[in-house]
Amino acid sequence: MTEQQMDGPVYLGRPVPEPDPVPGCERCARLADEREQWRKAGDDTRVSDCNVLMRRHPKHEHRLP
Repeated sequence: MTEQQMDGPVYLGRPVPEPDPVPGCERCARLADEREQWRKAGDDTRVSDCNVLMRRHPKHEHRLP
């Protein structure tokens, strides 16, 4: 197996803030509840999935800063 090397440093941006559920939206409320359940279970991948689904919600936009 050959060893691979990177060409240069990796620069990471700031973490994207979590979207807030839109008041009165049942889908957002469900995703926010599910996100908290996964957070308590220690599953950060599923927390991230909920955030992505909330941002991609078709009825409204969660604007990124």
